[in-house]
Amino acid sequence: MTATVAILGSGMAGCGAAHQLAAEGVSSLMFDKNTHAGGHTASHHHDGFVFDEGPHISFTKNERVRALLADNVEQKYEVLHAQVNNYWQGYWIKHPAQVNLHGLPEDLVVNILRDFVAAQQADEGPIDNYADWLLASFGKTFAETYPMEYGLKYHTTPASNMSTDWLGPRLYRPELEEVLRGALSPSTADVHYVSDFRYPSHGGFESYLQPFFDVPDLHLGHELVALDPTGRQLTFANGMRVDYDHVISSIPLPKLIPLIDSVPSEVAEAASTLACTTCVLVNVGIDREDVSENHWTYFYDRDVFFTRVSFPHLQSPNNVRPGTSSIQAECYYSDKYRPLDRSADECIEPVIADLRRCGLIREDDRILYSGAKVIPFANIIFDLDRADALATVHGYLDDVGVVYCGRYGEWGYQWTDESFLSGESAADTVLAGLS
Repeated sequence: MTATVAILGSGMAGCGAAHQLAAEGVSSLMFDKNTHAGGHTASHHHDGFVFDEGPHISFTKNERVRALLADNVEQKYEVLHAQVNNYWQGYWIKHPAQVNLHGLPEDLVVNILRDFVAAQQADEGPIDNYADWLLASFGKTFAETYPMEYGLKYHTTPASNMSTDWLGPRLYRPELEEVLRGALSPSTADVHYVSDFRYPSHGGFESYLQPFFDVPDLHLGHELVALDPTGRQLTFANGMRVDYDHVISSIPLPKLIPLIDSVPSEVAEAASTLACTTCVLVNVGIDREDVSENHWTYFYDRDVFFTRVSFPHLQSPNNVRPGTSSIQAECYYSDKYRPLDRSADECIEPVIADLRRCGLIREDDRILYSGAKVIPFANIIFDLDRADALATVHGYLDDVGVVYCGRYGEWGYQWTDESFLSGESAADTVLAGLS
């Protein structure tokens, strides 16, 4: 086959690229190794329950993207106010915890306040890593009790081994008055970076992308096994070869680089250094509606098997059977720091046991569905090796004319709308070369 533009991957970024190309009258061929489209935005249906590949919501402020997604589902979406909380040693804490200390053990609160005040009065000093930032922002007690513990579970590496490049609005840095008010009163303002969000009424998050799949010439079940940037040819596991003029890739960089012909050893080494988490998603459906009032919950205790839990039935009632609810638990590993040491199915029992221990599942609840899925590429780990390695890899791809996009092409912490815009930007790069 011959393609003017070949797009590798059919997730949010790939769809953004195809959409932008089509808007300028340029057709594209899109390839995905899976037999279903959507990448990590795919939704899966099991026994009357719908589960996304991790908790996906749309909270973009970009009005163009908001309108585009709304049109894709014919304006049939839920508008929800985000309810988020935390679990720590039997306490349920409104999120973010740093401004919701009311009800925690008195000695702990006193120590947090003392250290927070001291941190605000001290010279900040050099911030060489995420641990430095946490200590300067919140003081020792809070930093070590909450974000450092959660970060170790979520990122699989200590805060001292992470940069601060990924933070953005993700960790709220409060004023002293906010911390004091949250320690004295159970009623606090909502300061989470997600306030209101949208979610499709039917079909899971993937419904937002369905019309995008009709834009390119889409080929599923095509796993890339070789990319020749000199001869401009793609080879797939099924034997198909495709000649291209331009190629846009959202394939994870550590997977893409070894497939490129004659890649320099230093580039291959840099790509192998890039780290990300592997997530085991454990999905559970139960015969009761009132499991939680919160859309998702963060778990800090190391002895709790999972790191975060979300509740798909609260995003849309059509994600479950009538009169039931659903829970999705995220368990994080990484090849570099915490290798997955069991099968996905072996995670189901300990997850359900800890959901019971935390009180989310009662002893008399009937489990209607349980299943598990491994997501090999989940979240990018912003360890201290990332920046230099990424510069080497991206520099090489720029030189050989492979345009990259999305969370795994840019190797960044992108939300869904950012991934879509990244794909559009990649398309603009190609369009500039066509003009």
